[in-house]
Amino acid sequence: MKLLVTGGTTFVSRFTAKYFVRQGHDVTVLNRGSRAQVEGVTHLAADRLALGETLRGKSFDAVLDITAYTAEHMTALLDSGVKWTDYIFISSSAVYPETNPQPFTESQFCGPNAVWGDYGTNKLAAESVLQKRCPQAYVLRPPYFYGLYENLYREGFVFDCAMQGRPFYLPGNGEMKLQFFHVGDLCRFIEILLERHPADRIFNVGNPETVTVKEWVTRCYEAAGKTPLFVRVSRERHIPQRDYFCFHDYEYVLDVSKQCALMPDTLPLAEGLREEFDWYRKNPDSVYYRKPYIAYIDAHLA
Repeated sequence: MKLLVTGGTTFVSRFTAKYFVRQGHDVTVLNRGSRAQVEGVTHLAADRLALGETLRGKSFDAVLDITAYTAEHMTALLDSGVKWTDYIFISSSAVYPETNPQPFTESQFCGPNAVWGDYGTNKLAAESVLQKRCPQAYVLRPPYFYGLYENLYREGFVFDCAMQGRPFYLPGNGEMKLQFFHVGDLCRFIEILLERHPADRIFNVGNPETVTVKEWVTRCYEAAGKTPLFVRVSRERHIPQRDYFCFHDYEYVLDVSKQCALMPDTLPLAEGLREEFDWYRKNPDSVYYRKPYIAYIDAHLA
C-alpha cells in the first residue's frame, strides 16, 4: 500500500513508519525535518499548520494520522488537497471524562477530563472535525503507549532506578491500575483495519489486562535483571505524585472488547518491557523530556 504517516521521527510515529516500511509498503512521512528520518521513507518537509502545496494532488491508500492534537491540525491536513482511501486517526482515551463509569466504552459521552485538561478536549475537537468531514474514518483511543523509541521519561525512569540499584518510591500502596498498549500491537491493529474494514469506526485499543503500579514497576526492574525494594510514600504526606512519579494520580480502564474481537492477542507486558529496556540501555538519550524525579526523591524523600 501507499501510506502517509504524519510525523515519523518520534516514538509512535517513528515506530509506525519503520514498521510499515519493513512490511514492504510505500511509506511517505510528513514532518518538519528537524530530526533524522526513518530509512526507506519518502520525506515531505512541512509544518502541519503551513502545508501550502506540499500534499496537493497526492494520493494514498491510507493516511495514518498520529500527530493531530487539535482541530486546527486536523483541518489543515483535510484542506491540503491530499486524497486517500482510508484515514486512521490516533486519538486518546483522554476524551472520556473521569466521571464516566468504568471501564470506558466507545459509546460513552466524551467531554472534558479534569486530569488531562486541554490535551483531551483538543483531541476530541480533532475527532469531531474528522468525523464530520470523513465519517468513514477510523478513530483509535489508546491508554498509555510503550515500546521502542519511547521519548517520555516513564519506563526509562524506572529502568534508571533499577540500573542504579535504587529503591523505588511507590505512590500509596501501589495498587493504582495502569493500562498499556505496545506500539507494535497498534501497528498490527492498523493492518487489520485496512484489511478487513470493520463497520465500527471508533475503537478503544489497549491490553485487555491492567496492572497495578507496583506490578508495572516490578516488571520494569525484572526487565533490567533486578528486584525492586519499595518505599511507600504515604498519601497523607500530600506530596504531589508527579514530582516523584511518572504518572498522574488517576486510575482508569478502557473496555477493549471490540479490539479483541478483531485481534485477540496482544504482546505480553513483560516481553515488551524487556525489548524496550534493551533498546533504552543503548539509547539513553532518546528521552527528550527527562523530568527530575530522581533529584526530587533525593532532595525530599530519601
